[in-house]
Amino acid sequence: MRKLFVLLLFVSLTAACGGGGNGGITGNVGGGDCSVGSQKLTLLQAMRDWYLWNANLPADVDVNQFVSPEELLAYLTTFSPSDGMGNPVDRFSFIDSAAADQQFFGEGRYEGYGFVRVAVAPGDTRLARVFADSPAGRAGFERGQRILELNGRTIAEIEAAEGVNAVLATSPVNFLMRRPDDSEFSVSMGRDIVTIDPVPQFRVIDDGMNPPVGYMELVTFITPAEPEFETAFAAFSAAGVNDVIIDVRWNGGGLLSTTELLADYLGGLVAQNLVFTNTEFNADRAAANNDTSFFNLRGNSINLSRMVVVTNRGSASASELIANGLEPHVDVTLVGDSTFGKPVGQVGLQYCDRILRPASFRLTNADGFGDYFDGLPADCAVTPDYSIPIGADNDPHIVAATTLLNTGACPVVAAPPGMNKFDAPDRGKPEDRSRPEREFLNAD
Repeated sequence: MRKLFVLLLFVSLTAACGGGGNGGITGNVGGGDCSVGSQKLTLLQAMRDWYLWNANLPADVDVNQFVSPEELLAYLTTFSPSDGMGNPVDRFSFIDSAAADQQFFGEGRYEGYGFVRVAVAPGDTRLARVFADSPAGRAGFERGQRILELNGRTIAEIEAAEGVNAVLATSPVNFLMRRPDDSEFSVSMGRDIVTIDPVPQFRVIDDGMNPPVGYMELVTFITPAEPEFETAFAAFSAAGVNDVIIDVRWNGGGLLSTTELLADYLGGLVAQNLVFTNTEFNADRAAANNDTSFFNLRGNSINLSRMVVVTNRGSASASELIANGLEPHVDVTLVGDSTFGKPVGQVGLQYCDRILRPASFRLTNADGFGDYFDGLPADCAVTPDYSIPIGADNDPHIVAATTLLNTGACPVVAAPPGMNKFDAPDRGKPEDRSRPEREFLNAD
Protein backbone atom coordinates (compact mmCIF):
# COMPACT_ATOMS: atom_id res chain seq x y z
CA MET A 1 0.00 0.00 0.00
CA ARG A 2 1.28 3.46 -0.91
CA LYS A 3 1.46 5.54 2.25
CA LEU A 4 0.52 9.23 2.31
CA PHE A 5 1.41 11.63 5.09
CA VAL A 6 -2.10 12.76 5.93
CA LEU A 7 -3.51 15.03 8.55
CA LEU A 8 -7.12 14.34 9.16
CA LEU A 9 -8.13 16.40 7.76
CA PHE A 10 -5.15 16.99 5.47
CA VAL A 11 -2.22 15.54 3.52
CA SER A 12 0.94 17.53 4.17
CA LEU A 13 2.62 18.84 1.04
CA THR A 14 5.37 20.77 2.76
CA ALA A 15 8.64 19.58 1.20
CA ALA A 16 10.07 21.96 -1.38
CA CYS A 17 12.27 19.61 -3.40
CA GLY A 18 13.55 16.14 -2.73
CA GLY A 19 10.44 14.74 -1.13
CA GLY A 20 9.05 14.60 2.36
CA GLY A 21 10.19 12.28 5.10
CA ASN A 22 6.91 10.37 5.08
CA GLY A 23 6.78 9.56 1.38
CA GLY A 24 3.80 10.01 -0.88
CA ILE A 25 2.84 13.42 -2.21
CA THR A 26 5.33 16.24 -1.68
CA GLY A 27 5.80 19.79 -2.91
CA ASN A 28 5.10 23.45 -2.20
CA VAL A 29 2.86 25.74 -4.20
CA GLY A 30 3.46 29.28 -5.36
CA GLY A 31 6.71 31.08 -6.03
CA GLY A 32 8.87 33.45 -4.06
CA ASP A 33 6.47 36.42 -4.30
CA CYS A 34 4.48 36.66 -1.08
CA SER A 35 2.46 39.74 -1.93
CA VAL A 36 -1.26 39.50 -1.22
CA GLY A 37 -2.03 39.46 -4.93
CA SER A 38 0.38 36.58 -5.57
CA GLN A 39 -1.01 34.64 -2.63
CA LYS A 40 -4.54 34.94 -4.01
CA LEU A 41 -3.43 33.68 -7.41
CA THR A 42 -1.58 30.78 -5.75
CA LEU A 43 -4.68 29.90 -3.74
CA LEU A 44 -6.94 29.95 -6.79
CA GLN A 45 -4.64 27.65 -8.78
CA ALA A 46 -4.26 25.29 -5.83
CA MET A 47 -8.03 25.06 -5.47
CA ARG A 48 -8.39 24.29 -9.19
CA ASP A 49 -5.80 21.52 -8.78
CA TRP A 50 -6.74 19.92 -5.46
CA TYR A 51 -10.25 20.92 -4.38
CA LEU A 52 -12.53 17.91 -4.08
CA TRP A 53 -15.27 19.83 -5.90
CA ASN A 54 -12.98 21.64 -8.37
CA ALA A 55 -15.34 20.86 -11.25
CA ASN A 56 -17.87 23.22 -9.59
CA LEU A 57 -15.55 26.23 -9.48
CA PRO A 58 -16.37 29.07 -11.91
CA ALA A 59 -14.14 29.36 -14.95
CA ASP A 60 -13.52 33.07 -14.40
CA VAL A 61 -12.60 34.43 -10.97
CA ASP A 62 -11.32 37.98 -10.53
CA VAL A 63 -9.05 37.73 -7.47
CA ASN A 64 -8.89 41.54 -7.29
CA GLN A 65 -12.46 41.52 -5.97
CA PHE A 66 -11.25 39.93 -2.73
CA VAL A 67 -9.30 41.71 -0.01
CA SER A 68 -7.40 38.67 1.24
CA PRO A 69 -6.70 35.01 0.46
CA GLU A 70 -9.08 34.10 3.30
CA GLU A 71 -11.91 36.07 1.70
CA LEU A 72 -11.24 34.42 -1.65
CA LEU A 73 -11.24 30.97 -0.05
CA ALA A 74 -14.57 31.65 1.66
CA TYR A 75 -16.04 32.52 -1.73
CA LEU A 76 -14.68 29.43 -3.47
CA THR A 77 -16.02 27.06 -0.82
CA THR A 78 -19.56 28.23 -1.60
CA PHE A 79 -19.32 26.09 -4.74
CA SER A 80 -19.22 22.86 -2.74
CA PRO A 81 -22.48 20.84 -2.76
CA SER A 82 -25.42 21.94 -0.63
CA ASP A 83 -26.07 20.29 2.72
CA GLY A 84 -29.79 20.10 1.97
CA MET A 85 -30.58 23.31 3.83
CA GLY A 86 -29.00 25.67 1.32
CA ASN A 87 -25.59 25.76 2.99
CA PRO A 88 -22.35 24.56 1.34
CA VAL A 89 -21.04 21.33 2.90
CA ASP A 90 -17.47 22.64 2.94
CA ARG A 91 -17.05 24.08 6.42
CA PHE A 92 -13.51 22.76 6.60
CA SER A 93 -11.12 24.40 4.11
CA PHE A 94 -8.95 27.09 5.68
CA ILE A 95 -5.57 28.82 5.78
CA ASP A 96 -3.21 28.71 8.74
CA SER A 97 0.32 29.49 9.87
CA ALA A 98 2.78 26.77 8.86
CA ALA A 99 4.69 27.16 12.14
CA ALA A 100 1.57 26.83 14.34
CA ASP A 101 0.45 23.84 12.31
CA GLN A 102 3.73 21.98 12.80
CA GLN A 103 3.89 22.86 16.49
CA PHE A 104 0.41 21.50 17.14
CA PHE A 105 0.48 18.26 15.14
CA GLY A 106 4.15 17.40 15.69
CA GLU A 107 4.55 18.43 19.32
CA GLY A 108 1.05 18.72 20.76
CA ARG A 109 1.62 22.36 21.65
CA TYR A 110 -0.27 25.55 20.92
CA GLU A 111 -0.53 29.09 22.26
CA GLY A 112 -3.64 29.74 24.32
CA TYR A 113 -5.20 29.60 27.78
CA GLY A 114 -5.57 25.83 27.96
CA PHE A 115 -9.21 24.87 28.26
CA VAL A 116 -12.10 23.52 26.22
CA ARG A 117 -15.42 25.25 26.81
CA VAL A 118 -19.02 24.46 25.89
CA ALA A 119 -22.06 26.71 25.72
CA VAL A 120 -24.71 24.72 27.54
CA ALA A 121 -27.23 27.55 27.06
CA PRO A 122 -27.18 31.15 25.85
CA GLY A 123 -25.04 33.12 28.30
CA ASP A 124 -23.95 29.94 30.11
CA THR A 125 -20.46 28.69 29.23
CA ARG A 126 -18.76 25.88 31.19
CA LEU A 127 -15.32 24.33 31.17
CA ALA A 128 -15.44 20.84 29.69
CA ARG A 129 -11.71 20.10 29.84
CA VAL A 130 -8.65 21.85 31.29
CA PHE A 131 -5.10 20.97 30.22
CA ALA A 132 -2.85 20.59 33.26
CA ASP A 133 0.21 22.12 31.58
CA SER A 134 -1.45 25.43 30.74
CA PRO A 135 -2.18 28.87 32.21
CA ALA A 136 -5.74 27.73 33.03
CA GLY A 137 -4.54 24.56 34.74
CA ARG A 138 -2.08 26.51 36.86
CA ALA A 139 -4.74 29.10 37.72
CA GLY A 140 -7.06 26.53 39.28
CA PHE A 141 -9.51 26.13 36.42
CA GLU A 142 -11.34 22.78 36.51
CA ARG A 143 -14.00 20.95 34.53
CA GLY A 144 -17.50 22.08 35.44
CA GLN A 145 -16.63 25.65 36.38
CA ARG A 146 -18.70 28.40 34.74
CA ILE A 147 -17.24 31.49 33.09
CA LEU A 148 -19.31 34.36 34.45
CA GLU A 149 -17.43 37.35 33.05
CA LEU A 150 -14.54 38.21 30.77
CA ASN A 151 -12.91 41.59 31.36
CA GLY A 152 -15.88 42.67 33.48
CA ARG A 153 -18.54 41.79 30.87
CA THR A 154 -21.01 38.93 31.13
CA ILE A 155 -20.98 36.10 28.62
CA ALA A 156 -24.46 37.16 27.45
CA GLU A 157 -23.18 40.67 26.74
CA ILE A 158 -20.21 39.35 24.82
CA GLU A 159 -22.32 36.87 22.83
CA ALA A 160 -24.58 39.73 21.76
CA ALA A 161 -21.57 41.73 20.58
CA GLU A 162 -18.27 40.44 19.16
CA GLY A 163 -18.49 36.89 20.53
CA VAL A 164 -16.49 34.93 23.09
CA ASN A 165 -13.90 33.80 20.53
CA ALA A 166 -12.92 37.40 19.85
CA VAL A 167 -12.37 38.18 23.53
CA LEU A 168 -10.36 35.02 24.16
CA ALA A 169 -8.16 35.83 21.17
CA THR A 170 -6.77 38.73 23.21
CA SER A 171 -4.28 38.56 26.08
CA PRO A 172 -4.37 38.99 29.01
CA VAL A 173 -7.99 38.47 30.02
CA ASN A 174 -9.60 38.83 33.44
CA PHE A 175 -11.85 35.84 34.24
CA LEU A 176 -14.63 35.74 36.81
CA MET A 177 -15.37 32.06 37.48
CA ARG A 178 -17.99 30.12 39.46
CA ARG A 179 -17.25 26.67 40.85
CA PRO A 180 -19.93 23.94 40.97
CA ASP A 181 -20.35 24.69 44.73
CA ASP A 182 -21.33 28.28 43.75
CA SER A 183 -18.18 29.87 45.17
CA GLU A 184 -16.52 32.39 42.86
CA PHE A 185 -13.00 33.54 42.09
CA SER A 186 -11.32 35.88 39.64
CA VAL A 187 -7.95 35.69 37.95
CA SER A 188 -6.14 37.59 35.24
CA MET A 189 -3.96 35.55 32.94
CA GLY A 190 -2.31 35.70 29.57
CA ARG A 191 -1.99 33.26 26.73
CA ASP A 192 1.03 30.96 26.83
CA ILE A 193 2.26 27.70 25.32
CA VAL A 194 -0.08 24.83 26.19
CA THR A 195 1.15 21.25 26.03
CA ILE A 196 -1.54 18.64 25.33
CA ASP A 197 -1.44 15.11 26.67
CA PRO A 198 -3.22 13.34 23.79
CA VAL A 199 -4.01 10.25 25.91
CA PRO A 200 -4.85 11.63 29.37
CA GLN A 201 -5.91 8.24 30.71
CA PHE A 202 -6.47 4.59 30.00
CA ARG A 203 -7.45 1.75 32.30
CA VAL A 204 -8.89 -1.73 32.44
CA ILE A 205 -12.41 -1.77 33.88
CA ASP A 206 -12.80 -5.09 35.66
CA ASP A 207 -15.65 -5.58 38.13
CA GLY A 208 -14.87 -9.29 38.59
CA MET A 209 -18.25 -10.32 37.23
CA ASN A 210 -17.97 -9.43 33.55
CA PRO A 211 -15.12 -9.66 31.02
CA PRO A 212 -12.64 -6.80 31.44
CA VAL A 213 -13.15 -3.71 29.30
CA GLY A 214 -10.39 -1.43 28.05
CA TYR A 215 -11.05 2.31 28.38
CA MET A 216 -8.98 5.02 26.69
CA GLU A 217 -9.57 8.76 26.49
CA LEU A 218 -8.07 10.25 23.33
CA VAL A 219 -7.93 14.04 23.05
CA THR A 220 -6.41 14.33 19.57
CA PHE A 221 -4.68 12.17 16.95
CA ILE A 222 -1.14 13.56 16.99
CA THR A 223 2.33 11.99 16.99
CA PRO A 224 2.88 12.07 20.79
CA ALA A 225 -0.12 9.74 21.18
CA GLU A 226 1.56 6.86 19.37
CA PRO A 227 3.86 5.51 22.13
CA GLU A 228 0.96 5.82 24.55
CA PHE A 229 -1.12 3.53 22.31
CA GLU A 230 1.54 0.85 22.70
CA THR A 231 1.48 1.16 26.49
CA ALA A 232 -2.32 1.12 26.68
CA PHE A 233 -2.82 -1.83 24.37
CA ALA A 234 -0.07 -3.81 26.06
CA ALA A 235 -2.13 -3.48 29.25
CA PHE A 236 -5.35 -4.35 27.42
CA SER A 237 -3.75 -7.40 25.81
CA ALA A 238 -2.31 -8.64 29.12
CA ALA A 239 -5.74 -8.32 30.75
CA GLY A 240 -7.47 -10.28 28.00
CA VAL A 241 -9.57 -7.31 26.84
CA ASN A 242 -11.92 -7.98 23.92
CA ASP A 243 -14.25 -4.99 24.38
CA VAL A 244 -13.08 -1.38 24.42
CA ILE A 245 -14.46 2.08 25.12
CA ILE A 246 -12.74 4.80 23.09
CA ASP A 247 -13.61 8.25 24.46
CA VAL A 248 -13.27 10.95 21.78
CA ARG A 249 -15.40 13.77 23.20
CA TRP A 250 -14.18 17.08 21.66
CA ASN A 251 -11.60 15.16 19.62
CA GLY A 252 -11.73 16.83 16.22
CA GLY A 253 -9.14 14.69 14.45
CA GLY A 254 -5.44 14.85 13.67
CA LEU A 255 -2.96 12.74 11.76
CA LEU A 256 -4.22 9.94 9.54
CA SER A 257 -1.02 7.99 10.27
CA THR A 258 -1.88 8.09 13.99
CA THR A 259 -5.47 7.10 13.21
CA GLU A 260 -4.29 4.12 11.17
CA LEU A 261 -2.01 3.03 14.01
CA LEU A 262 -4.89 3.06 16.48
CA ALA A 263 -6.98 1.12 13.96
CA ASP A 264 -4.22 -1.52 13.79
CA TYR A 265 -4.22 -1.98 17.58
CA LEU A 266 -7.99 -2.27 17.53
CA GLY A 267 -8.60 -4.30 14.36
CA GLY A 268 -5.22 -5.63 13.26
CA LEU A 269 -5.94 -9.11 14.64
CA VAL A 270 -9.60 -9.57 13.73
CA ALA A 271 -9.48 -7.71 10.39
CA GLN A 272 -5.89 -8.21 9.26
CA ASN A 273 -5.36 -7.18 5.61
CA LEU A 274 -8.99 -6.04 5.29
CA VAL A 275 -9.92 -2.50 4.30
CA PHE A 276 -9.87 0.19 6.97
CA THR A 277 -10.52 3.21 4.74
CA ASN A 278 -10.44 4.45 1.15
CA THR A 279 -9.38 7.93 0.05
CA GLU A 280 -10.94 9.26 -3.15
CA PHE A 281 -9.66 12.48 -4.78
CA ASN A 282 -11.17 14.61 -7.53
CA ALA A 283 -11.18 13.29 -11.09
CA ASP A 284 -7.94 15.11 -11.96
CA ARG A 285 -6.05 13.63 -9.01
CA ALA A 286 -7.70 10.23 -8.64
CA ALA A 287 -5.35 8.12 -10.80
CA ALA A 288 -2.22 9.25 -8.99
CA ASN A 289 -3.55 9.68 -5.45
CA ASN A 290 -6.52 7.45 -4.64
CA ASP A 291 -5.48 5.03 -1.93
CA THR A 292 -6.71 2.22 0.32
CA SER A 293 -5.54 1.64 3.90
CA PHE A 294 -5.62 -1.89 5.30
CA PHE A 295 -5.51 -3.18 8.88
CA ASN A 296 -2.03 -4.40 9.89
CA LEU A 297 -1.30 -6.75 12.79
CA ARG A 298 0.66 -5.16 15.67
CA GLY A 299 2.34 -6.89 18.56
CA ASN A 300 -0.39 -5.85 20.99
CA SER A 301 -3.38 -5.86 18.64
CA ILE A 302 -6.29 -7.15 20.68
CA ASN A 303 -8.92 -9.72 19.76
CA LEU A 304 -11.56 -7.01 19.47
CA SER A 305 -15.20 -8.05 19.67
CA ARG A 306 -17.11 -4.87 20.56
CA MET A 307 -16.16 -1.19 20.51
CA VAL A 308 -18.11 1.62 22.14
CA VAL A 309 -17.12 5.09 20.97
CA VAL A 310 -18.01 7.95 23.32
CA THR A 311 -18.82 10.95 21.14
CA ASN A 312 -20.33 14.41 21.06
CA ARG A 313 -20.77 17.16 18.49
CA GLY A 314 -17.07 17.95 18.87
CA SER A 315 -16.03 14.46 17.72
CA ALA A 316 -14.92 14.89 14.13
CA SER A 317 -12.73 13.64 11.33
CA ALA A 318 -10.37 10.94 12.61
CA SER A 319 -12.72 10.27 15.55
CA GLU A 320 -15.49 9.52 13.09
CA LEU A 321 -13.15 7.55 10.84
CA ILE A 322 -12.23 5.14 13.66
CA ALA A 323 -15.90 4.33 14.19
CA ASN A 324 -16.80 4.19 10.51
CA GLY A 325 -13.71 2.20 9.50
CA LEU A 326 -14.18 -0.47 12.20
CA GLU A 327 -17.95 -0.78 11.76
CA PRO A 328 -17.87 -3.31 8.88
CA HIS A 329 -15.63 -5.64 10.89
CA VAL A 330 -16.73 -5.53 14.57
CA ASP A 331 -19.72 -4.48 16.67
CA VAL A 332 -19.47 -0.66 16.95
CA THR A 333 -21.87 1.53 18.94
CA LEU A 334 -21.80 5.26 19.67
CA VAL A 335 -22.69 6.66 23.08
CA GLY A 336 -23.28 10.33 23.85
CA ASP A 337 -24.32 12.63 21.01
CA SER A 338 -24.12 12.64 17.21
CA THR A 339 -20.69 13.49 15.80
CA PHE A 340 -19.71 16.62 13.88
CA GLY A 341 -19.76 15.27 10.31
CA LYS A 342 -16.38 15.43 8.51
CA PRO A 343 -16.19 12.61 5.95
CA VAL A 344 -13.58 14.45 3.88
CA GLY A 345 -9.84 15.04 4.08
CA GLN A 346 -7.71 18.08 3.32
CA VAL A 347 -4.38 18.40 1.57
CA GLY A 348 -1.96 20.86 3.13
CA LEU A 349 -0.28 23.14 0.60
CA GLN A 350 2.48 25.35 1.95
CA TYR A 351 3.24 28.72 0.40
CA CYS A 352 5.28 31.52 1.98
CA ASP A 353 4.77 30.95 5.72
CA ARG A 354 1.18 29.74 5.32
CA ILE A 355 -0.63 26.46 4.72
CA LEU A 356 -3.76 26.22 2.61
CA ARG A 357 -5.90 23.25 3.54
CA PRO A 358 -8.65 22.68 0.98
CA ALA A 359 -11.03 19.74 1.30
CA SER A 360 -9.50 17.35 -1.24
CA PHE A 361 -10.70 13.79 -0.78
CA ARG A 362 -13.59 11.80 0.63
CA LEU A 363 -13.17 8.92 3.07
CA THR A 364 -15.16 5.68 2.92
CA ASN A 365 -15.06 2.38 4.78
CA ALA A 366 -14.92 -1.19 3.44
CA ASP A 367 -18.63 -1.01 2.60
CA GLY A 368 -18.13 2.18 0.61
CA PHE A 369 -19.97 4.30 3.19
CA GLY A 370 -18.73 7.81 3.89
CA ASP A 371 -21.67 10.15 3.47
CA TYR A 372 -22.08 11.54 6.99
CA PHE A 373 -21.91 15.30 6.64
CA ASP A 374 -24.69 15.43 9.24
CA GLY A 375 -22.58 13.35 11.63
CA LEU A 376 -22.75 9.75 12.79
CA PRO A 377 -25.80 9.30 15.05
CA ALA A 378 -25.41 8.14 18.63
CA ASP A 379 -26.95 4.76 19.46
CA CYS A 380 -27.34 5.75 23.11
CA ALA A 381 -28.04 9.41 23.87
CA VAL A 382 -26.44 10.72 27.07
CA THR A 383 -26.81 14.10 28.78
CA PRO A 384 -23.35 15.34 29.85
CA ASP A 385 -22.55 16.16 33.47
CA TYR A 386 -19.61 18.57 33.57
CA SER A 387 -19.26 18.34 37.34
CA ILE A 388 -17.99 14.74 37.04
CA PRO A 389 -14.45 14.01 35.80
CA ILE A 390 -14.19 12.57 32.30
CA GLY A 391 -13.95 8.79 32.45
CA ALA A 392 -14.90 8.42 36.11
CA ASP A 393 -17.01 5.41 37.12
CA ASN A 394 -20.00 7.72 37.66
CA ASP A 395 -19.47 9.72 34.45
CA PRO A 396 -22.87 9.28 32.71
CA HIS A 397 -21.12 8.43 29.44
CA ILE A 398 -19.10 5.66 31.07
CA VAL A 399 -22.17 4.36 32.91
CA ALA A 400 -24.00 4.20 29.58
CA ALA A 401 -21.08 2.52 27.78
CA THR A 402 -20.52 -0.18 30.42
CA THR A 403 -24.26 -0.80 30.81
CA LEU A 404 -24.55 -1.24 27.07
CA LEU A 405 -21.69 -3.72 27.04
CA ASN A 406 -23.07 -5.65 30.01
CA THR A 407 -26.76 -5.69 29.11
CA GLY A 408 -26.98 -4.84 25.43
CA ALA A 409 -29.39 -2.01 26.23
CA CYS A 410 -29.07 1.77 26.63
CA PRO A 411 -29.70 2.91 30.20
CA VAL A 412 -31.54 5.98 31.40
CA VAL A 413 -28.58 7.82 32.91
CA ALA A 414 -29.21 10.19 35.81
CA ALA A 415 -26.69 12.27 37.71
CA PRO A 416 -25.73 10.78 41.10
CA PRO A 417 -27.20 12.46 44.21
CA GLY A 418 -25.54 15.75 45.02
CA MET A 419 -24.07 16.16 41.55
CA ASN A 420 -24.91 19.12 39.35
CA LYS A 421 -26.31 17.94 36.04
CA PHE A 422 -26.52 20.60 33.36
CA ASP A 423 -29.62 19.56 31.49
CA ALA A 424 -28.61 20.67 27.99
CA PRO A 425 -27.15 19.12 24.85
CA ASP A 426 -23.39 19.21 24.27
CA ARG A 427 -22.60 22.15 22.02
CA GLY A 428 -18.85 21.57 21.81
CA LYS A 429 -18.61 21.70 18.01
CA PRO A 430 -15.26 22.70 16.53
CA GLU A 431 -15.04 26.17 15.08
CA ASP A 432 -15.06 26.24 11.29
CA ARG A 433 -11.95 27.46 9.44
CA SER A 434 -9.96 28.24 12.56
CA ARG A 435 -6.47 27.68 13.86
CA PRO A 436 -5.48 24.02 14.47
CA GLU A 437 -6.13 23.79 18.18
CA ARG A 438 -9.65 25.21 17.80
CA GLU A 439 -10.35 23.12 14.71
CA PHE A 440 -9.31 19.90 16.39
CA LEU A 441 -9.93 20.55 20.09
CA ASN A 442 -12.30 23.52 20.26
CA ALA A 443 -9.66 24.79 22.69
CA ASP A 444 -8.78 28.28 23.90
